[in-house]
Amino acid sequence: MSDFLLWFQLGLNHITDLQGYDHMLFLLVTTCVFVLRDFRKVLILVTGFTLGHTITLALSTLNIISLNSNIIELSIAITIYIAAVYQILQLKFKSEKLSLKFEFAVISLFGLIHGLGFSNMLKSMLGSEENIILPLFYFNLGIEAGQILIVCLILTMNTLIINKLKLNRIIYIAILSVIVLIISGNMIKNRFRICTKPENKTTQIPQKESIFVTYTIKSYIENISNA
Repeated sequence: MSDFLLWFQLGLNHITDLQGYDHMLFLLVTTCVFVLRDFRKVLILVTGFTLGHTITLALSTLNIISLNSNIIELSIAITIYIAAVYQILQLKFKSEKLSLKFEFAVISLFGLIHGLGFSNMLKSMLGSEENIILPLFYFNLGIEAGQILIVCLILTMNTLIINKLKLNRIIYIAILSVIVLIISGNMIKNRFRICTKPENKTTQIPQKESIFVTYTIKSYIENISNA
């Protein structure tokens, strides 16, 4: 039981850690168009994301597939950017929403990429652990618990701001999507720079990127407060 709690907590802490905010940003921009009454639809989409990252988390942790960690981090930032662009284009051109099945497939594909990011942390913690199946399973459960918590918080925030504070839904989605677009664009720039420097092995987010994120989120909160 102690092993379960250890790996479960590691998975939970990993996805809810603000220093690893990229996964949270993806969930935020993916679900910013929904409120609590849409929970069933969100659950379907999140299941796709779960399916995707579970597959690559397992394959990478078991060393069946292996990719450069810097490339993985860059790819994760790109998935966030694409998701933000999609939300903005939906608002700009007022096009019909893509089918739930198509969105499920795309989010599952993006989940494959995020799963590779999850595996980097897990493999560094496993070390010389011989039996990795149970730690892998417990770690993934922790990620899922954190993911559900994050999504519930996002839906609650969306519901309060749109339904209770009466902020125009289109304006709200636009502000949120543009903020995520700017943040992910900055992430791509910084992570691409890391990828082009082979001598730099770190995959940590540069400090100035964290400062940029803090400033952008602060500006967003001020915009919402003044709306």
